[in-house]
Amino acid sequence: MGVEKGTRDSDIEHEEDLDEEPGEVIESAPPLKVGEERELGNSGIKKKLLKRGLGWETPEFNDEVTVHYVGTLLDGTKFDSTRDRDSSVIMKLGHGEVVAGLDHGIITMKKGERALFTLPPELGFGVAGRDAVPTSSFVRYEVELVSWIKVVDVSKDGGIIKKIVEKGDKHERPGDLDEVLVKYQVALADGTIVAKTQEEGIEFYVKDGHLCPALPKATMTMKRGEKVKLVVQPQYAFGQEGKDASDAICPVPPNSTLYIDLELTSFKPVIDVTGDAKVFKKILKEGEGSLVANEGATVTISYTARLEDGTVFERKGIDDGQPLQFITDEEQVIAGLDQAVATMKKGEHAILTVKPEYGFGNIETKRDLAIVPPSSILVYEVEMLDFIKEKTPWEMNNQEKIKAAERKKEEGNLLFKSGKYLRAGKKYDKAASYVGEEEVFGDDEQKLVTAMRVTCWLNKAACSLKLNDFQGAIKLCSKVLDIEFYNIKALYRRAQALIQTTDLVSADMDIKKALEVDPQNRYKRTEHFFIRL
Repeated sequence: MGVEKGTRDSDIEHEEDLDEEPGEVIESAPPLKVGEERELGNSGIKKKLLKRGLGWETPEFNDEVTVHYVGTLLDGTKFDSTRDRDSSVIMKLGHGEVVAGLDHGIITMKKGERALFTLPPELGFGVAGRDAVPTSSFVRYEVELVSWIKVVDVSKDGGIIKKIVEKGDKHERPGDLDEVLVKYQVALADGTIVAKTQEEGIEFYVKDGHLCPALPKATMTMKRGEKVKLVVQPQYAFGQEGKDASDAICPVPPNSTLYIDLELTSFKPVIDVTGDAKVFKKILKEGEGSLVANEGATVTISYTARLEDGTVFERKGIDDGQPLQFITDEEQVIAGLDQAVATMKKGEHAILTVKPEYGFGNIETKRDLAIVPPSSILVYEVEMLDFIKEKTPWEMNNQEKIKAAERKKEEGNLLFKSGKYLRAGKKYDKAASYVGEEEVFGDDEQKLVTAMRVTCWLNKAACSLKLNDFQGAIKLCSKVLDIEFYNIKALYRRAQALIQTTDLVSADMDIKKALEVDPQNRYKRTEHFFIRL
């Protein structure tokens, strides 16, 4: 990194440990003006800008640059010139193919830029000199950066080298779960073509791999529309055994290096909705904006639902049918559809793959168009037509917040009575968020909202105990006790959680403290005690 303006030398310790390349300091200095000359850091290289370049990007070491240059001594004597040969040259930066100092200068240039570099002997031709360059001579190179190809070591061991021929769009790259559409041509060192896709390309899931190990690895580094040339060493190709001929590929001899022209035409993002690989969403068409439906939203969707064998068992909003409207996180549809739709944007079109645990389980279910057998994997093609998000606290006045909190708490109570502790806990969280400590309430409301928060925390702690989330229960009860030092339920519930975590000393202290307040309480283990309804 470069030294910022105004930084004193004494402010920088252990300068020998800094990983800097000559010229990087220029990035934090004012841009050079045409005709201005400046030293690149402390390298001894001087750069004079002759013509501005385009854009802001500059090449890096290992990139392949195409340049014109004219080399002269300080007195103007010319000793080398691509202009005279009427042919630009391609150089791999960082390898000193002309002289080392020239590489360090070129990495500061933009496409189309012309600059004059003055190099000291140690970064030029040294003490020995060369033909037409005397010993220990300073030299000058007038350079034009015509273009460059970015070179990336994909595998970090030289096994897969990627040269970017054409940049892609945007910044997104496919992930391991995504489905990609690529075109490629694979050749051997002698130019023999051993594999080639059809004009429309070929689709595959990155995690499943395709052709050889190098292809999915390289694809994950690419953007939509990017075109590259890959040089693939045998360990990432077909190894010591090579490859026999098949329908898709000609024979590949053992230990062959492959040369692959690869284009990432497009890809469909695939999201693990539930985090346990049981509900996947493949996005066919991106939605509008950045807002998603989220929990509690009223959504309107159209869909076609199929079994894995293609049997359609339900349609909504298709062929003039009525779309489906429901509120997310209210168990009005199967869990997989519910949770996936909550992640969708307006206008988004996606395919959902739902395992039985988030579908109809292991029971046979009759739907509109067909019977769904037990333990069926379901496939939904869904379009988000519209949604109305639930109001957030900052969109409400105080009375609306209090009413919303009371409503969510009651919904949680009903779920708790039904044994749906996870969903009940989420309702209590939502209720508490409406009357959160960061919200501003009047003096006449403060007692009410504090009591509401305490109730929600206690009830969520009861859910946590049922779900064996003992640390969660301890944390919630502690929040209550920070407000109400001798809250009986908080003390007993925290004690129960502490017992389960084998912190018996702390549990004993909580129980004794509770008995000090209410000696007659025998801590009856009933649902009525464990939850304040």
